[in-house]
Amino acid sequence: MSASTRPAQSPALAGTALAWATAREGLAALDAQLLLARLLGRTRGWLLAHEDHALEPTVRAQFGAWVARRAAGEPLAYIVGERDFWTLTLAVTRDVLVPRPETELVVERALALQGEREARVADLGTGSGAIALALASERPRWQITATDASAAALAVAQGNARRLGLGNVRFLEGDWFAPLAGERFDLIASNPPYIAAGDAALDDPALRHEPPAALASGADGLDDIRRIMAAAPAHLLPGGWLVLEHGADQGEAVCALFVAQGWAQVRCHADLAGRARVSEARRG
Repeated sequence: MSASTRPAQSPALAGTALAWATAREGLAALDAQLLLARLLGRTRGWLLAHEDHALEPTVRAQFGAWVARRAAGEPLAYIVGERDFWTLTLAVTRDVLVPRPETELVVERALALQGEREARVADLGTGSGAIALALASERPRWQITATDASAAALAVAQGNARRLGLGNVRFLEGDWFAPLAGERFDLIASNPPYIAAGDAALDDPALRHEPPAALASGADGLDDIRRIMAAAPAHLLPGGWLVLEHGADQGEAVCALFVAQGWAQVRCHADLAGRARVSEARRG
């Protein structure tokens, strides 16, 4: 990297470094605060109360590099290497999607549908392990299986399980149900790809950093949902549930697919923003 393209070193004091990141580099104030607080091993509250804190040269250089990455659209989670989800802090890399708040609705529905009783649960396309590990943390007696076609993604998920001390999850490599031959579950959950190929959303700077295979799914975004829905009955116990996350404008279409395939108790649920994001149905 030449001197002209090398990320700039930030100013020497915390307060002026934050001002530099927002005014000169265009970062949102919250992003700048989170990045610098992470580098210092401090909270945002501490940082804002100590704006005269002198930054070491190595911190200034690293902050400048992180600011440049964030200004280029890279998700904050990839830069700092972790993301909060549910009650957990998960390690993330570019091999997995960044866990998002709306996916917590999948966890909520799975917990509500199965209650406190013992259950066998599968999380298809686990990525960082977000859904599987959140469920494992809430229901230690559940037997949870997490699958993913990406060995790199599974390595991230397994690392999260070890670090969090969650031993009631097993991880299997394979596409959707491929590693689950002959197995049946009380509940199957998934946050599959659901963006339509060619959708303008794929041009979002943040999404350009995430694994493409985990984002797009055919002309209408529903190809993988159709595959999961069609194969799920063979892997569900009688009365078992399938819970799927989908796009905010796909609730009606997903519920129609459930109905057309003969599923029972088809329901769609809205996230905290009032957008239909998770649909569920029961095997008859």
